[in-house]
Amino acid sequence: MADDEWAQTLLEYAQDKIAVIDETGRYVYVNEASTDILGIEPTALIGENVFEYIHDDDVVTARQRFERIVETEPEQPNPIRYRHRTATGEWTWLESRVSSVDMTPQFDSDLETDASGGHYVVSSRDISAQVVAEQDRQQARERLEAITQTTGDVLWLFTGDWEELLFVNPAYEEIYGQSIAALEADPSSFIDAIHPDDRAAVRETMRRLSTGKPAGVEYRVNPDHDYDRWVWVRAEPILSDGEVTRIVGFTRDITDRRRRKRQLVVMDTLLRHNLRNDMCVILGMAEQLTRATTDDADASVPTLEPETVSQYTDVICEHGEQLLESASKQRQIIDLLAHAPVRSAADTVSIVSDAIEQTRASYTASIETELPESALAITITELKAAIRELLENAVEHAPSDDPEVTVAIEPTGDDTVAITVQDDCPPIPELEFRVLTGEWEMTDVYHTSGLGLWLVYWVVDLSNGWVDFSRSEDANRGNEITLYLPRAPTAANR
Repeated sequence: MADDEWAQTLLEYAQDKIAVIDETGRYVYVNEASTDILGIEPTALIGENVFEYIHDDDVVTARQRFERIVETEPEQPNPIRYRHRTATGEWTWLESRVSSVDMTPQFDSDLETDASGGHYVVSSRDISAQVVAEQDRQQARERLEAITQTTGDVLWLFTGDWEELLFVNPAYEEIYGQSIAALEADPSSFIDAIHPDDRAAVRETMRRLSTGKPAGVEYRVNPDHDYDRWVWVRAEPILSDGEVTRIVGFTRDITDRRRRKRQLVVMDTLLRHNLRNDMCVILGMAEQLTRATTDDADASVPTLEPETVSQYTDVICEHGEQLLESASKQRQIIDLLAHAPVRSAADTVSIVSDAIEQTRASYTASIETELPESALAITITELKAAIRELLENAVEHAPSDDPEVTVAIEPTGDDTVAITVQDDCPPIPELEFRVLTGEWEMTDVYHTSGLGLWLVYWVVDLSNGWVDFSRSEDANRGNEITLYLPRAPTAANR
């Protein structure tokens, strides 16, 4: 068999589509692979222009690449990808390499073409499956990137020895209060964002993960916000040949979840305590009245004087009213806690002024003010109810009939607005405000009795602020309660 016959045989058995086109793009020769790849017989393509079979979105690029080969570059080192129409009108992805070739008469014997003109070999392989796989991977990458960019969870990846940060998403900066650049420069710097009391537990969790054991931990983060954010971390070691090479995990902000849990504990303890105390008094008094007034009363039970009966009924009424008041405040608190807080910028001066006017309309009290013209803060709509609660407490618990209350508002730096209510009432017991601020846990031993102060606390807490309690210089008289709220950005402090 002659060499040209061997070459022809090899071309016909090749799995790649091999074609010869002239400088206008017309097919001069096509091997049998076109039938398998495109469903088109070679003879049906001879004389056709290849660019008429290329997808509209790809034809301009394909033509430009071919023209460069014709004009200046005999061979393109990089293949070109495009979609070629099949016999059924569908599209098949091809990857082609093009190079110039000296035309031999046998390829154009049946076609009128200028053999002296340029001719080009186009070797094409079907890459449809590869393109689909690449598109699937690209979609997966885009979806993963969208998730990592928008999720509120921190997704992270470290080396097994924690010496190198391999990946972290933008949520890290919001939750931990540190920049990603700082963490990349020092992968251990996230420890600095953890509450000092929680760092030992975190380091123990890191050690456990480095030994190949899954682990989880809860701790407080973000020193810029006084470590008021609780997070839950869950992580898994990735092993290769029995060695931990990477550690992957996520960090989730569980501040709201822990807040809800604390709210349930507080409400349960408060209601049990208040209900039990008031009902014990009511039932005790009622029992005394019953025993003293029934026809078959025991002769040993002393008869109650009318004045005493009146006192007992007054006590019963007083504690009954307290229960009704507690139920009303409980309803107010439940309404507050049952819905997600909507925080917005508001003028605290306007809110406080309205609360003062409403209090003056209901009580006789001297309320002095130290208010600026305006003080914008981020808060929730229930702030006025919290201010009213503080003012009414100051008036109702005052030791004199002419209570004195001072209300002041002061922006503190660029970060917060402080609202201070100062009264001349007996000092709030230490256990009351230490439980309220979270310094002591709410238990049957340490608990408060006032739903009103809890209303104030939760309004401020849901505004991402905090409450501070202090006493006047006279330790036996006067309280100073300050609500710190995030300062709203203005044109002056942006």
